[in-house]
Amino acid sequence: MSKIRILVVDDHPVVREGIASMLERQSDMEVIGEADNGAVAVEKCLVNSPDIVLMDLRMPTMDGVEAMRRISEKQPDVRFIVLTTFDNDDYIFKGIEAGARAYLLKDAPREELFRAVRAVHRGESLINPSVASKVLNRFAVLSKQAQPPELLSEREMEVLRLMATGAANKTIAAQLCISESTVKTHVQSIFQKLDVNDRTEAVTHALQRGIITL
Repeated sequence: MSKIRILVVDDHPVVREGIASMLERQSDMEVIGEADNGAVAVEKCLVNSPDIVLMDLRMPTMDGVEAMRRISEKQPDVRFIVLTTFDNDDYIFKGIEAGARAYLLKDAPREELFRAVRAVHRGESLINPSVASKVLNRFAVLSKQAQPPELLSEREMEVLRLMATGAANKTIAAQLCISESTVKTHVQSIFQKLDVNDRTEAVTHALQRGIITL
């Protein structure tokens, strides 16, 4: 089985090298490069075509948000995991717009990092609850400006709320006492009704429109 090819991007050498070292010890992961700023990340993506980019947000020369936008334009299949210290909430929301599939604190347990890499590689999303709450706070004012549309069924709302906590389909199925295939059907229905393409976008869209709260 081919390994998950990862590019690690962070301007702090100790953090970057530590993350790379942890990932390399996983049998299903391979660090194909490191970059200390967004501009270098763009160049290395073009050369090495990683599956996953672990992206810091605040860096010199070019920040992570701009780097994600440029990489996505040329390599839309590359998936991003943001590593953030939450210094600036604006970067978090811009990261969502730039296409990040997961958000982690830099001091998150290594098991959480590994889980995020594998989940994003499978096409799933993972939102740290702390990030989700920040998104909610930012969009609280916007959500009050319009009444949320009655788009989703009660069960779909339950699924969406659990999605917002970062729960995978298997976990949602267990909590709602339904099959995993039924969860997948509800998720696809949610995507269609909200006119979104993935879980991160669905949760962000729902929070922005006041459809759900955390």
